[in-house]
Amino acid sequence: MKAGVSTASLYPLHAEDAFRELARLGVTTAELFANSTSEAREPVTGIIRDTMQEYGMEVVSFHPFSSPMESVYLFSEYDRRIEEMLTMYREFFGTMNRLGAKIFVLHGAILSSGCTPEHYVKQFRLLAEAAEEYGVTVAQENVSYCLSGRLDFLRMMKRELGKYAKFVLDLKQCRRSHEDIFEVVRALGEDIIHLHVSDANSDRDCMPIGQGCFDFRRLMQEMGQLGYSGAYMVELYRRDYDEYPRLRESVDTLRDIADSI
Repeated sequence: MKAGVSTASLYPLHAEDAFRELARLGVTTAELFANSTSEAREPVTGIIRDTMQEYGMEVVSFHPFSSPMESVYLFSEYDRRIEEMLTMYREFFGTMNRLGAKIFVLHGAILSSGCTPEHYVKQFRLLAEAAEEYGVTVAQENVSYCLSGRLDFLRMMKRELGKYAKFVLDLKQCRRSHEDIFEVVRALGEDIIHLHVSDANSDRDCMPIGQGCFDFRRLMQEMGQLGYSGAYMVELYRRDYDEYPRLRESVDTLRDIADSI
């Protein structure tokens, strides 16, 4: 199985420094969370590529800092803003090509945006078609404060978008939306192509793997039955763990669980 770490977990380290730290820890699979436009451009991406080559790392996914802007740009009805975000995201797709990343993580419109399901589907398809030209897949992440935080909305997307309905399942966001993780797995099925994972207990919804009580064994079994071959990407907030080695330990714990199945 493939397990890695999102550079979001090392915020506020700059992206290239986060990659160096992951390399030092021996983590070889990563998601690039770009916290600025410059982190999707040279010279930063060149430094990241050099680190990848030196340490045998891979980037499987890309998560942009611009997620909070998507409501008023991509999912608005104002043509110039829509085109500006499409232009930005096309640049990011080109960056992904150079790094070898295939999955673009999308948050989408927030709950208070007023975006209708019909408009959401139209705009999502527009972005997915643009990404397709670069060999990139746009994947909708479930996010508690977005329309995508509700399972019924994700079901609508799956029904209406056909081949473009692809998803990132984020465990902590399920917890925050009070959605049952395994019900989401059953509902979205084979269209889940990426996972953001974290552990939890009765007091905390985001913890290093192995420090909580979430049933990762069951998750891996159910995802395995669906034929899932994507990554289990550890995504923690910096306040949720004490030292960087917890990230490597989380990856190792995931692999140990997978090996025991």
